[in-house]
Amino acid sequence: MNNIVRTAIISVFILLLSFERSWSQSDSTFTATDSITADSLQFDMPESSQYDIDSLLTLWHAAHYLQYDMDCIEGSVNPTVSDSVIAVRLSSLPTIVEMPFNSVVRNSIDNYTGKSRKIISYALGMLPLYEETFVNALIKYDVPVELKYLPIVESALKPKAYSRAGAAGMWQFIYSTGRKYGLSVNSLLDDRYDVIKETDAAAHHLRDLYDMFGDWSLAISAYNCGPGNVTKAMTRSGGKKSFWEIYPYLPRETRGYLPAFIAVNYAMTFYKEHGICPMIPETPPVNDTIVIRKNLHNQQIIHFCGIDIDELKALNPQYLTDIIPGAHRPCVLTLPQQYITPLLEAGDSLYTFDSEKLFTKSQLAYIDNDMNNRITYTTHKIKSGETLGSIARKYHTTVKNLKSWNNLKSDNIRAGKTLKIYNR
Repeated sequence: MNNIVRTAIISVFILLLSFERSWSQSDSTFTATDSITADSLQFDMPESSQYDIDSLLTLWHAAHYLQYDMDCIEGSVNPTVSDSVIAVRLSSLPTIVEMPFNSVVRNSIDNYTGKSRKIISYALGMLPLYEETFVNALIKYDVPVELKYLPIVESALKPKAYSRAGAAGMWQFIYSTGRKYGLSVNSLLDDRYDVIKETDAAAHHLRDLYDMFGDWSLAISAYNCGPGNVTKAMTRSGGKKSFWEIYPYLPRETRGYLPAFIAVNYAMTFYKEHGICPMIPETPPVNDTIVIRKNLHNQQIIHFCGIDIDELKALNPQYLTDIIPGAHRPCVLTLPQQYITPLLEAGDSLYTFDSEKLFTKSQLAYIDNDMNNRITYTTHKIKSGETLGSIARKYHTTVKNLKSWNNLKSDNIRAGKTLKIYNR
C-alpha cells in the first residue's frame, strides 16, 4: 500500500470518527456501515443562504420599508463562541422541534452568523411584514410556531423567489405540490407568490407531513425533499426513525436543511451576541383587500386610485401580467387602505374604463383559453354527516376556498348538494 492510499484511508477514518463523536453530543447516534462513505456525510447549505444581499435590498418592500439601524455597531468579525455556550443557548430555545447541537449544526450556525450574517440582518427587518400571516396559519394547522423561520431557509423572505429546481415563492412550492394544495399556476397568475395562500398551503402541507411521520424533524426534511425520499432513507438505514439516524441516506441538500433551520432559529434569537445589526422596518401602511369578480387591468386600478404601478405589483405578485382574471375565479386584490375606497366608489366604471382598448377580442380570447384550459374542477356530492372542514381536508384545500368557489355565505351545507372542487 503506497503512502498516498494510506493517507487517504486515514483521512476518511478520522472524518468518520469525528462525525460520530459529534452525534454523541445530541443524544443522536448512527451505526457506521459499509454503505456510509465520506461523501454521504457531506451536506449543502440552502440556496437562499447564498443570495446577494444587494439584490435583496433592491426589492420593492425592502427598498421602501427597511433601513439600517445607525445606532447599532455591527462587528466586522463574528466573535468566537464556544461549543458549550452555543449548546446551552440552543437548549434554552422554547421550541417543540428538537434543536440538538453537533458539528453539522455548528457549521450551519457559523455560516448564518458569519458569511451569511447579512441575510439574518435582512430577515430581522423583513419578518415583521409577514410574521402575523405566518403565525396565524401555523396555529390554524397546529404546527410549531418556530416554523415561521422556515421561509428564511427557503427563500430569505424573497417574495418572488424562484429556485433552480423550479420552486416558487417564499415557501418554495414546486408545481405539483402547490397544485395538490390548491395553488393555481398559469400564464396569468401564480398563487405560489400569494403570501396568504402559499402560507396556508405550507402550514397545511407541514401538518400532513407530521401526520405521516409523527416527527417534526422528519416532516421538515420531507418538506425539502419529499416524503418518498425520507421514507427511502428510513428503509436504507434499516428502519431508523429519526433525522440524525437516517442522515447519511438523505439527499445531500436535505442533510443541510434541518441544521440550517436550527441555525436560523439560533441566529434570529442570538444575533446580538454575534454582533449582527437588524435592519429596521418602517411601519408600512395598513393594507386591505377586495375581491375581484370581473377581468380587471392594472391601468384601470391606477386610473381610479392613483397607486404607483410598482407598489401595485409588489402587493399583488401572484398576478404575472397587468390582468387580474376575476371573470374566471374570485381574485383578491391587496391595496393600502386609502386606495380601497376610490375603487369601491367607482362601481362598474372601474371595469368599463378603457375596457375596449385594454381588453380586445384577441386579448379576451387569450384569457378565456388560458384560464379555462388550465384551471379545472371536479364535483363532490355532499354525504350525510360531512362538513366543509372534512371535505376540505379530503381535497387538501381550505373551507375558505370551498366557500369562495361555491358562493357559500355560511358553513352550513346539506347532504345531496354538489360542490365544485378546483384542481388548480
